[in-house]
Amino acid sequence: MATDEQNLSEARNQWQLSEEADRHNREAAIEDLRFSALSQQWKESAKAQREKEGRPALTINQIEPIIQQIVNECRKNKPSIKFHPVDDGADQQTAEIYNGLVRTIQNGSNADIAYDTAVEHSVRCGTGYWVVDIRESDDDSWDKDAAIRTITNPFAIYRDPHSVETDGSDWNFAFITDRIAKKQFERKWKGAEPVDWDSAGYGDIKEPWVETDELLIAEWWTRDEVYKTIVQLSDGTIIDKQLYIENKRIFDAIQMSVTRERQVKSYRVRQRIITGAEILEENDFPGKYIPIVPVVGKEIWVDGKRWTRGVTRDLIDSQQSYNVARSQTMEVLLQAPKTPYIGPVGAFNTDRQKWRTINRNAYPNVEYDVIPGAPNGGMPMRQEYAGPPAGLIQEAMQASSDIKTVSGRYNASLGDQREDIQQQSGRAILALQASGDSSVFNYTDNVTRAIRHTGRILLGVIPHVYSGERIIRIIGNNPKESQVVNLGKPITLPSGEQKIIDLSVGKYDLTVEAGPNYATKRDEAAQQMLKLIEMYPAAAPIISPFMVRNLDWHDSDEIAQALKALLPPQVQGANPQLQMAQQQIQQLNMQLQQAKQAVTALKMDKQIEGDDLRIKAYSAETDRLKVQQEAMSPQDIIALVHQTLRDLLTTPSPNPGNPQQFAAPPGIVPGTVPNDSINTNLSPISHMVSTGA
Repeated sequence: MATDEQNLSEARNQWQLSEEADRHNREAAIEDLRFSALSQQWKESAKAQREKEGRPALTINQIEPIIQQIVNECRKNKPSIKFHPVDDGADQQTAEIYNGLVRTIQNGSNADIAYDTAVEHSVRCGTGYWVVDIRESDDDSWDKDAAIRTITNPFAIYRDPHSVETDGSDWNFAFITDRIAKKQFERKWKGAEPVDWDSAGYGDIKEPWVETDELLIAEWWTRDEVYKTIVQLSDGTIIDKQLYIENKRIFDAIQMSVTRERQVKSYRVRQRIITGAEILEENDFPGKYIPIVPVVGKEIWVDGKRWTRGVTRDLIDSQQSYNVARSQTMEVLLQAPKTPYIGPVGAFNTDRQKWRTINRNAYPNVEYDVIPGAPNGGMPMRQEYAGPPAGLIQEAMQASSDIKTVSGRYNASLGDQREDIQQQSGRAILALQASGDSSVFNYTDNVTRAIRHTGRILLGVIPHVYSGERIIRIIGNNPKESQVVNLGKPITLPSGEQKIIDLSVGKYDLTVEAGPNYATKRDEAAQQMLKLIEMYPAAAPIISPFMVRNLDWHDSDEIAQALKALLPPQVQGANPQLQMAQQQIQQLNMQLQQAKQAVTALKMDKQIEGDDLRIKAYSAETDRLKVQQEAMSPQDIIALVHQTLRDLLTTPSPNPGNPQQFAAPPGIVPGTVPNDSINTNLSPISHMVSTGA
């Protein structure tokens, strides 16, 4: 295992490699940032010489509106991260929790500030950054939260010069430098030696980075190849073994066990806080990426060297040309003669004081001395002002046009309201605006790539940070909608199924959706609906509920619901034909029930009719026996009764249509009663017949 001195030696080597490989970009980026943001657009020597000679050195920053327009376009169309389940262990509901949790992380850490700062740096000077961080959740718990950290100084980042991916996903080392007050340093790391980290890289760009009461420290990030153990659970889910061990109680509760395990190649990301003398802290970071996300403006490789730049770099010459032309024009104006009246000597003797102040005061009349023999008596003549030279004005206009041409942002894109623009058709203006947007689309697209990589980093961070039993709040697509989820405990799904939300189970992938955020979409939708109502007032009752819902009013949802209740069923979402069909089905069901009741009644009537027939048959047979009894002996009667009863007990199922067939008594199945049993049961009858009873 490497010692601290060995690690510090490796850190110095990596620092020097990064600083030397990227020095040309850093020096140019500082110049770009000063030129565009601070309007330091004159060389110091030229400006000092002009000021010494009393000549103007104007700075009219024409590239600032272009930069702000590109930055604001990226702000309006900020991409959003969306997770999707991949394997059988993942599900859509957990993916939605991931999505809501990312929105909560972004909202809680003011990620929009981090994004906007990085985008502005990428447009101005070539590269901006933000960092995915892990911080303490509260001061009264041991919970941690993921966060997006703003990097206000892009020159504090030193990246891996061997990387080739624009989003930084292949970085194997990086540095984040920071100046800290010595008193704060001593409080946080008691006993540590306050030695600056190597500040040579800062000295080369001529900045007073190290002050007497501050010292420089660095976050040294490394990513090393390691082997880790993964396990497959009884339901087929594959996860990191360490995650399984940390959440074993949860897996035991849902009866999931390990079926097999194996080693795979992975990465170990580590953060070390270092000074020039020692390692102050050392922390492992979850996932397989260094959590520093670059946002690049333009990137190109020439002769094996990376060059990055923003909008400013190509506009410097045109902007300086414009400043010189405007300064020359001002210089000519300052040198213009201050005597607009010319006359012979002595003509101004009368009202001398008025003539001296005539350029400042509006006198109703001014007298002059008449000179005999002079034309018009020597009356002073007003001299016309010739104005600045036309060549200087033309040069300024050409420089301004060059700025627009190089940036690809023409008058229509810049919102110019001049007459020549107003005379163009709406379609032509839109075409010019689209052309301008396409010329700088690479900035918006690079932001999308950076946020996609941020999602990949969060995908590795979230299962480690939000694990075990914990209550978290997640934000929905609508900022007004949020819910509380209890991780590690069963919840009831809409289907009634019980499920434990475990963010460490299953594989998820992500996509990035570019477009306006929710608030912008709502505002835009409301404005478009209002325009539609103005064009077609008859649609107002139908559109109003939807428009009100998109307005940022108090109780706007309730107002929209009340307006919707006044709409016809077709607009409310109900289908009149479907409702009519449903009513017809209900009527048919009622008729079917009535028919069933009628069939049951008919069956009962048939049963009664059959019983009547059987009774009549028994009565007819009894009457016949009575007639036969008068002409038969007792032995013949007994034999006849025996035979009749045997016939009754062995006759098949009754046929109401044939009264000659008889049914067995209730509970007796014909053909199943043995003859011996019949004889035994008929003995009492035989006795009654023989005795005349």
